[in-house]
Amino acid sequence: MTTPTSVAPATAVPSYAAGSTSIPLIDDTIGADLAFTIERFGDREALVDVPSGRRWTYTEFGLAVEEVALGLLAKGVAKGDRVGLWAVNCPEWVMVQYAAARVGAVMVNINPAYRVHELGYVLRQAGIGVLVSSLAHKTSDYRRMIEQVRADCPALRDVVHIGDPTWDGLVKLGESVSRERLAEREAQLGCYDPVNIQYTSGTTGFPKGATLSHHNILNNGYFVGELLGYTENDRVTLPVPFYHCFGMVMGNLAVTTHGSCMVIPAPSFDPAATLHAVERERCTSLYGVPTMFIAELGLPDFATFDLSSLRTGIMAGSPCPEEVMKRVMSEMHMSEVAICYGMTETSPVSTQTRSDDDLEHRTRTVGRVLPHLQVKVVDPDTGATVDRGTPGELCTRGYSVMLGYWDEPERSSEAVDADGWMHTGDLAVMDEDGYVRIVGRIKDMIIRGGENVYPREIEEFLYAHPKISDVQVIGVPDEKYGEEIVACVILRPGQTLTRDELARFCRGRLAHYKVPRHLWVRDSFPMTVSGKVRKVELREEAMGFLSGVARAS
Repeated sequence: MTTPTSVAPATAVPSYAAGSTSIPLIDDTIGADLAFTIERFGDREALVDVPSGRRWTYTEFGLAVEEVALGLLAKGVAKGDRVGLWAVNCPEWVMVQYAAARVGAVMVNINPAYRVHELGYVLRQAGIGVLVSSLAHKTSDYRRMIEQVRADCPALRDVVHIGDPTWDGLVKLGESVSRERLAEREAQLGCYDPVNIQYTSGTTGFPKGATLSHHNILNNGYFVGELLGYTENDRVTLPVPFYHCFGMVMGNLAVTTHGSCMVIPAPSFDPAATLHAVERERCTSLYGVPTMFIAELGLPDFATFDLSSLRTGIMAGSPCPEEVMKRVMSEMHMSEVAICYGMTETSPVSTQTRSDDDLEHRTRTVGRVLPHLQVKVVDPDTGATVDRGTPGELCTRGYSVMLGYWDEPERSSEAVDADGWMHTGDLAVMDEDGYVRIVGRIKDMIIRGGENVYPREIEEFLYAHPKISDVQVIGVPDEKYGEEIVACVILRPGQTLTRDELARFCRGRLAHYKVPRHLWVRDSFPMTVSGKVRKVELREEAMGFLSGVARAS
């Protein structure tokens, strides 16, 4: 395999690294860990919902979680039962997350963007017995959609809607259950029990339900927070969706393991609301995928927000453009911001940059392996560990690797090998110091005229173009070369760009076979709810666009 830019060290060193074990893993359940935090920081704020103005100290939050937990017990939720959560970001989402963990239920995160077909599949595949849902989101009437699928979901016996009397009814019902009964249930739980199912999108077929334990996600959240330097004095703005690991693990669990405060800026991402929350609540940390930070930086009144309280945060979820990262560090005061890399199946974070890393490492890599984890880079064809500086598939092993895909043993064994290594499908390069760069997806790699082309490398280069605000590089079929390169770009306001201009910008700075053959100027990219670009959909649209251009010419 051809390396994109790296050169292997003179003395070959395998692309393998193991994290520190100096700080022990947490050997507890999520409920027990929350109780420990409440004991230490009961009077400090735990949760703030900016839209409604509601606030909870840790003591108050613990009581609210307990009320929901008692309500779930009253509804007959047994250990191991699946409780679905189909909602936008709100305080009740967080309460259900911790309440389900306290009663030993397996909480199933359901994407707020799901339509009837997808909702029905998840309800049936996970065997969800109790569903907690928003009333609506954007154009989706959740109540109506649930009724459309309910007859085909025999396990579903009860639905609770946040914001209507059924939610108050859940809490009221819990008054009939003693706290002793809850304590008895918690005594039956162990940290290796499953506690969460998160459905991961696939390029084909239905999504897979990655099943995660208390041990998986509690420890991952804790170590992410440790590397960010969280204490009880930190306040974290969370515009990322809770239904994804970014929100509920790197966000909520990183916060509650350190006695910090969760701040909800809006039900779904809104750039102005996010910066308003940071300013109003004097937040020290801000999360987002790159497109969120790009939107915040692009606000016409961005300079009027006082973001001086910020010091850190996380940019993750998709490749982080170097130029955007530099602006976040300088213009948003996030000098200690981290890049995290991971996937749902690994709880999610495997590597993270550190606050004392130099600028190059913190803008051009996804950091080093987390404590108690191992990573390696292997040849996708042979499985052999490659030398450092050579690209291959990134694999990870340790406490964070999922229990498996829910009720799908064959798909589980395809993802996690017999030695416990999770195969990510991402192409990576590990340098001499153990830092990792993601250079693309195995499936995204473009093979043009026999040359391996990594879209990530070209995207990073094109972000430096003064007219380009955002860019995605894809490959499309080509009779002569097998595949050709398309640069799909969003321009800065008032700018125009031609393919010839783009080629001149690339000439002499990129190898000739990496220069995009086609330019497609767009207003936006197809996105998932969590802010990732749907490259498969973008590729299909590009093929249609180019065929239309060919017909017109």
